[in-house]
Amino acid sequence: MGEVCYIFRSIMPKVHIRSSSGAYDVICARGVIARVRPLVARLGDSTGIFFLSSPRVWALWGKKVTAGFRRNDKRGVILFDDRETSKRLATVEAIARSLVEAGADRRATLVAVGGGVVGDVAGFVAATYLRGVQIVHVPTTLVAQVDSSIGGKTGVDLPEGKNLVGAFYPPALVIADPDVLNTLPHQQFRSGLYEVVKYGVIADRELFIYLYKHMPALLRRDPKALAWVIERSIRIKARVVSKDEREGGLRQILNFGHTFGHALEAATGYRRFLHGEAVAWGMIFATMLALADYSLQLRDGFGILMLISMVGPLPAIPEIPVKTFRKLLAGDKKSRGGRVRWVLPQWIGRVERGVELEQEFVEKYIPAIPLIWKEIQRGTLARVSRPK
Repeated sequence: MGEVCYIFRSIMPKVHIRSSSGAYDVICARGVIARVRPLVARLGDSTGIFFLSSPRVWALWGKKVTAGFRRNDKRGVILFDDRETSKRLATVEAIARSLVEAGADRRATLVAVGGGVVGDVAGFVAATYLRGVQIVHVPTTLVAQVDSSIGGKTGVDLPEGKNLVGAFYPPALVIADPDVLNTLPHQQFRSGLYEVVKYGVIADRELFIYLYKHMPALLRRDPKALAWVIERSIRIKARVVSKDEREGGLRQILNFGHTFGHALEAATGYRRFLHGEAVAWGMIFATMLALADYSLQLRDGFGILMLISMVGPLPAIPEIPVKTFRKLLAGDKKSRGGRVRWVLPQWIGRVERGVELEQEFVEKYIPAIPLIWKEIQRGTLARVSRPK
């Protein structure tokens, strides 16, 4: 673990991350997706390159990613469904068996090309296949570029909850190209922006204010604005995971919005919300809780809620019994003895982790979430929410 070194070269900005398994780089630059082969080659000898992706993503970017690879290098392409409902142990087994059939050994290199589901599943395959093979991430969604591809978290879902089976397994390299986001459906793009908002709330007031001022440009996918927030977000994630690789302390701040968000995903069968949308609802709820227990000032709280609303509309929360949330929240990975440990904002740029609240207090506010959201959308909070 240890400190993070930022090295910016004229061609390829690079963030160097140290982990207990060895250092790796996050390379973020426009057009870098066409340089996957030479970048992977720098990692050293491999007995074969195996690409893991989804049919849709591979149709868009497969040729670019494989450009320059020799026939002997490229040993196989394994495609699988990248919907959250496919993020299961059965998918991991199917991929592992395909690797066996293709002759992948311990010196093979897996290259995961896709969004968060592809990265989480491929990462878990890499962590467990032959007890560990090298993996390179080529994230193709905003949420994957700024968050899920960095830090070594891998895993799959169970019916009882999200990411309950997994491993910490750092990649050998992350190659993030902002240009690939141009083909991303707008709803998925906005879903990633909610994760960027999270970084502003937990660690970077300057990023938060930038998002507030430049959200229209970001929603247009302005290259300059997008490059700025992607680099800034990667820096924050890199700094946090380098100090706390296995989520023993500081890294828990990255779960802001995820406690309730994960429960919401599970309660709706992983079919109603994109991950970032569920996290947005989770951030709304965590902010409401912080306002309700007076640990967060109104201006900062309303500013957080307004910025989330500026990203765009969210799918409505259906009627879900409070007892369903009670069970799912108690089963969250961060819970201790059934006690939920929340991440709550203290002010814009800082959160408190490990906050325990009375169950009755939390459950009282769950039905109020949609009502608060309606008020936000009406703009009644805007006058007092502009950050300074």
